[in-house]
Amino acid sequence: VAWLRNLRCQCRFQSRSRPVAPLGSRILSDPSRVFEHNMWDHIQWTPEQEELARQKAEENSRVKVSLEEQVKYEKDASKYWDGFYRTHQSKFFKDRTWLFREFPELLPDGILARNGAKKAAIIPKFNSHSSSQTQSSTISKGAKCDCFSSTQTEQILSDVVSTNSTECTKPVYDITVTAHEEQSCNNLGKHKNLGVFPGFGPGFRIFEVGCGAGNSVFPILAEMRHSDGFLYCCDFSPYAVDLVKSHPSYNAVHCNAFVHDVCGEADTYPFPDESIDVILLVFVLSSIHPERMPEVVKRLSKLLKPGGMILFRDYGRYDMSQLRLKKGRCLDGNFYVRGDGTRVYYFTKEEIANIFISAGLKEVQNLVDRRLQVNRKKKIAMHRIWIQSKYQKE
Repeated sequence: VAWLRNLRCQCRFQSRSRPVAPLGSRILSDPSRVFEHNMWDHIQWTPEQEELARQKAEENSRVKVSLEEQVKYEKDASKYWDGFYRTHQSKFFKDRTWLFREFPELLPDGILARNGAKKAAIIPKFNSHSSSQTQSSTISKGAKCDCFSSTQTEQILSDVVSTNSTECTKPVYDITVTAHEEQSCNNLGKHKNLGVFPGFGPGFRIFEVGCGAGNSVFPILAEMRHSDGFLYCCDFSPYAVDLVKSHPSYNAVHCNAFVHDVCGEADTYPFPDESIDVILLVFVLSSIHPERMPEVVKRLSKLLKPGGMILFRDYGRYDMSQLRLKKGRCLDGNFYVRGDGTRVYYFTKEEIANIFISAGLKEVQNLVDRRLQVNRKKKIAMHRIWIQSKYQKE
């Protein structure tokens, strides 16, 4: 494989728009109007409601799953999620079109005009040599890691010859940058060797952990199609990844979906450390055993560029789904197993702060999202609680 010398360019977020009010702005000021909309934002609980919810959760947690069964659910976690996606396909979750309202960092201004900025010229040179030899790449001083367009990236990757043969031809690239690009990277003064990897060309990289059937992937790709961005996504359910790859909107030029277990300490990623601008962690951490969560976040933080950010959303303590769980489903504390074998944890924002700050990340946002979800046909109002957070690598 041809190796390119690159550097970890610092990530900066300048969004084109931000929500007027985080977590929505539809406030229920008149209880008699509750069934006029499907959702109400920023619902305030009374102390009595909080206490009733605590008692209900405590009651549901009294009967624990046996240790033998707990070991089975941990060992076979990927199998249960694989079964989930085989059963529900891509129909269980709705597409997350709300992502861009709450997380405008997914599409900062700088990636929206890929063709507006001058990109570096890439001139391939070919040298025949034995596969046992090493070949260095010629890189101009200050060359940026994001100076290649997606088209150039694909051309480079198509030039890379498999090293399985005894003899191979490897391209070496001269990279030319503009004076502005050179000065920008010289100011950073942080260089790092990076190889040719899928998506190395685009200037902005997103990594979604736990992509499932693609309910975040395809809304992101739809917005990203005219930008200088690339999306990685993984899931430890092989069937879920197959669903993503078989979708008509999947495009390997802009996206790389792969099977991966973020709990696997020895598992590697198809990209180097400090190469990701944004990690999307939405309704994923809750499915991991609480004791493993801190190490998972620490490993993910190593993937971020300096200035990169983890965008987080997951279940909050006393959410309706927690209070509806039957007795005998509790694994430990606020960690439960559902009827289909998948697991879920219900967080407080203090727990989230402890996990992410302990990983060396700076808190940008950490909110409790309390909403009233309404079924107007059945005249039912349901209290939903989620935690929404943003943590940045300094």
